[in-house]
Amino acid sequence: MEYQIEFRDVSVYYGKDIALQGINLQIPRNEIFGIIGPANAGKTTFLKAINRTLEFIYSAKTTGEVLFDGKDVRQIRNVYGLRRKVGVVFPLPVGLPMSIYENVAYAPRRSGIHDKQELEEIVVRCLKQAMLWDEVKDRLHMLGTKLSGGQQQRLTIARALSHSPDVLCLDEFSIAIDPVTTMKIEDVLTELKSEMTIILVTNLVQQARRLADQTAFFNKSKLIEVGPTEKIFTSPVNQLTYDYVTGDFG
Repeated sequence: MEYQIEFRDVSVYYGKDIALQGINLQIPRNEIFGIIGPANAGKTTFLKAINRTLEFIYSAKTTGEVLFDGKDVRQIRNVYGLRRKVGVVFPLPVGLPMSIYENVAYAPRRSGIHDKQELEEIVVRCLKQAMLWDEVKDRLHMLGTKLSGGQQQRLTIARALSHSPDVLCLDEFSIAIDPVTTMKIEDVLTELKSEMTIILVTNLVQQARRLADQTAFFNKSKLIEVGPTEKIFTSPVNQLTYDYVTGDFG
């Protein structure tokens, strides 16, 4: 099996506080990999360790190795190239102060695509994949920040897809999106895994069960258990995992 992401004895500290402790796991290529666990379990830190956005946090320190396509991410010189290949969508949308169209076209244009028709095709494709096209197709030149919270979240997803990432990390993407739209995006994610690896952090355990090929359960900075999703939900090895997926705590 070919692994796209590997964590080898990875620990992350914020000053003296530990956010991840001795994490070892592998994420196969072209799968949806679910990550579940209560608040402050280290799930978001896990994502930040992959595309090196931990470097924005002065107190953060990482030990061990995080491998992307077999290379230690800290040894990759072009960090901006890494972040194009590993897109991350965080729970709170961050719209760029520009039009809806430019929010999506910005990254392709920066990568050297200037043909108007090609850019338009990218914008349309990404907005459709994010289930936003029908709502904004007649106002693409409106400021993206004028959209509702849920729409801005989907615009953020469209912007991440415009990079044509190898890995798409979604951190509780459905927190500001209505259930019907969430289900539609879930269908899109199932289709997209043929093109990219998707890492899905979710506080909705049934969402992980619906979508993920494998699921990892984190608690108090540690990886408690990882395995095929149905096994995690029906016959986990660890009692703590069972208690979480059955709703006894969390």
